[in-house]
Amino acid sequence: MSTLSTWQYRVFGSTWLAYAAYYFCRKPFYMAKPLLTEQFGWDASTLGWLGSSYLIAYTVGQFIAGAVGTARGPRVLLVVGMALTAAVNMSLGFVDNLWTFGALLAVNGLAQATGWSGGVGTMASWFKRRQRGTVMGFWATNFQFGGVAASAFAAWALNRYGIPGTFMAASWVTLAAWGVVLLWQRDRPEDVGLPPLVDEEEDAADAAAGPEGDVWTRQLVTNIALMGTFYFFIKFIRYALWSWAPYLLRMDYDLGIDEAGYLSTLFDAAGIVGVIVAGVLSDGLFRGRRAGVSFLFVAAMVGSCVLLATLGRTDLLWFSLSLALIGFSLYGPDALMSGAGAMDVGSRRQAVAAAGVINGMGSAGSVLQDIVLGSVLETSGSGTVFAILLASALCALACLGALLVRNRRGLADL
Repeated sequence: MSTLSTWQYRVFGSTWLAYAAYYFCRKPFYMAKPLLTEQFGWDASTLGWLGSSYLIAYTVGQFIAGAVGTARGPRVLLVVGMALTAAVNMSLGFVDNLWTFGALLAVNGLAQATGWSGGVGTMASWFKRRQRGTVMGFWATNFQFGGVAASAFAAWALNRYGIPGTFMAASWVTLAAWGVVLLWQRDRPEDVGLPPLVDEEEDAADAAAGPEGDVWTRQLVTNIALMGTFYFFIKFIRYALWSWAPYLLRMDYDLGIDEAGYLSTLFDAAGIVGVIVAGVLSDGLFRGRRAGVSFLFVAAMVGSCVLLATLGRTDLLWFSLSLALIGFSLYGPDALMSGAGAMDVGSRRQAVAAAGVINGMGSAGSVLQDIVLGSVLETSGSGTVFAILLASALCALACLGALLVRNRRGLADL
């Protein structure tokens, strides 16, 4: 009979791989934007609205996924969601009609929404609270690694095979990871004949939440709302750089389509280091508190956005350095507050729903950036875009400051 630690490795590995693989069906559209403009004549504003169709569906899907995952379990979310996103993404490579492309992107958004809450909900049942900062710090490298690998893969495939081959090849990568999920992902230790995880802190929270784990107090709702608002601004910045960095590198610096794609991966690559450092610090120096270390990282992100808005506007080297610094300082708080923080804010049974709500509110920011920044680029240029990113970083910092005040008052435990 397999031990708990053996299954923890399997669950960690399968859910890590799953969420990384989701990005292979998310990144091709962003990497293909310059070619969509060149081949189909879709300008920046049109691309922004296309992206928003995906992101609006992704936002709505987060709330649906939170409810479904709570009722049916995270495994259902991952198995169905991964299969659907692979099928829809493959179809996108063979569509040149604007409305059909937008509709398929929307369906892909719903499918992609199953990934984060499905993964976080799984991990909540397999690891104790005191482990989660470090464990989730390493686990959350999935979306940086997935972003880097998927971006580089899409850039290479675009240059070699064009739009159809890129979308098709990416889907096969996701389907390969789907097979690993079928073998190794399980919702909780009891599903494989092991005793339930014993965690005194979590057990006390579960007892306070009642037999159904559905007690949503005013303080809990307020804390989740602040975390969700923080995540709104973080995802605004993250998706803005995902969505438009390759486009700006191509249009403003006249890089090749593959060069622009490769250079844009600096954002995600630096984030891999940032998320591990933040996770380890939150368990060690900050003793399981997520908001304090996140505040320090976001303060550094504010400085990085200032650098981007000044020196990075006209110089490729400073643009690249700013991109990496923002990635390092953004991804740690991103992972901590939407992952370990979503687990810690309430009871273990509320983790899937909390992750869905926080990520859903955050996804509204990713929707807004595509709508706003596509139009801004058409009318005002990249300088205004960088100023908007700086304002978003300051708002995210203010939300974390409010959570720190609530911690001191005993109204939160983050």
